Amino acid sequence: MQERTHGHCRQLAAVFLSALVLLGASCSDRSGQREVVLYCSVDQEVAEPIVARFEQESGIKVLARYDTEASKTVGLVQRIRSEASAPVADVFWSSEVFHTIRLAQEGLLAPYRGPAGDNWPAAFADPNALWHGFALRARVIGYNTSRVSAEEAPKSLEDCLEPKWKGRLVMATPAFGTTGGDVASWFAHYGPERARQILDGLKANETRIVNGNSTAVRMIATGQADVCFTDTDDIYAGQRNGWPVAMNPLDQGGDGVLTIPNTTALIEGRPHPDTAVVLMAFLLSETPERMLVESDSHNSPIHPAVAAGHPQYTIARPLAVDYARVADYLPTAIETARETLQ
Repeated sequence: MQERTHGHCRQLAAVFLSALVLLGASCSDRSGQREVVLYCSVDQEVAEPIVARFEQESGIKVLARYDTEASKTVGLVQRIRSEASAPVADVFWSSEVFHTIRLAQEGLLAPYRGPAGDNWPAAFADPNALWHGFALRARVIGYNTSRVSAEEAPKSLEDCLEPKWKGRLVMATPAFGTTGGDVASWFAHYGPERARQILDGLKANETRIVNGNSTAVRMIATGQADVCFTDTDDIYAGQRNGWPVAMNPLDQGGDGVLTIPNTTALIEGRPHPDTAVVLMAFLLSETPERMLVESDSHNSPIHPAVAAGHPQYTIARPLAVDYARVADYLPTAIETARETLQ
């Protein structure tokens, strides 16, 4: 999963500068300012410095629309669908991959053929270049270190089904964000029958459903729960705040942990095609990954040079997974989880 790619990295600076030179008047608004419209489901405080860096280096104004924690990713995905006949966005930068794949399947994304995407790791790219993935997070089990010892803390999905965790576990609603993709990965990895048994086990353990991953981490930090399902970045944020939280990989049956890449894609029929390509080249360069791994989210890089400088954020034992297969299970997983847990 954490395959490294070398061929494209040396070309990025030249590609980026060349794209800037080729921009025409069609990329300008009425004031003459070149612009690009970005829909972004990455946490705004994490994404904004990266957007600002792009604006500074390119001279292109980014009109960014961010998603809320409560409707993470899904709100912007629905907006892209509703605007299909007259797209507003040029680029979609998502904090996950599964809804991006579904947009590609619906014909709402356009291929990016720039050199920045050449030789991209196949595990993190659409075969038709409709999306590219980078900057990974992993699904983890968060726990309150004041209430649960490191030895006692669950170390797999199966551990969380043990009766001793009854009433002590919280998770975000699968309808939004990465939790839906996580549950869908159970269907893909274990098979639908076993995935339903896991959901039944979580129901029997009186697992509570909350609005988002950050809420789940806050609840364990304040003692309202002891254990939660979440992403690496939310635990890192809690630790930055001085909260008594730690994490173990949410291992699936001893086969590894689900890793979730950021994805970026061009919108089919986008209003600013030239500046959109420039933004894509930037998002696929080393700069955003370096900024993300050095931010509070500490995403695991796939660019070899960036990863080499931050080995502490390498994700051990990633689950071998077909993201497209997980995306196919997403509607079933969300509906089954809703019926079972809520």
